[in-house]
Amino acid sequence: MERAHLVYSTFPDAETALRVGEDLVRARLAACVNVIPGMRSVYAWKGAVERGEEVVAILKTRHGLGQALAEALKARHPYETPIVLHLDVAEADPGTLAWILAETGQGEG
Repeated sequence: MERAHLVYSTFPDAETALRVGEDLVRARLAACVNVIPGMRSVYAWKGAVERGEEVVAILKTRHGLGQALAEALKARHPYETPIVLHLDVAEADPGTLAWILAETGQGEG
């Protein structure tokens, strides 16, 4: 059986994350996108240490859609090099998994 899968990303602001998230949910590549504002980041970029404010996005999907979701995310993302981290889910509540599968095109009927 297909497993649940999470994709972690960051965005410059909540409105951008919500817009991209809505596109991905409408495309049925993700069942849900959680947008968490208020993150402050320190990161290395092109030889310098930078600071910035970002928002976190956690995208819930099924394992088989992980790569397709990542490609669609990168195509819509405003960053030159978007953060796309795949997080394997060891186990999911059966109801949660059924919902993710149904909302991403599997498990109907």
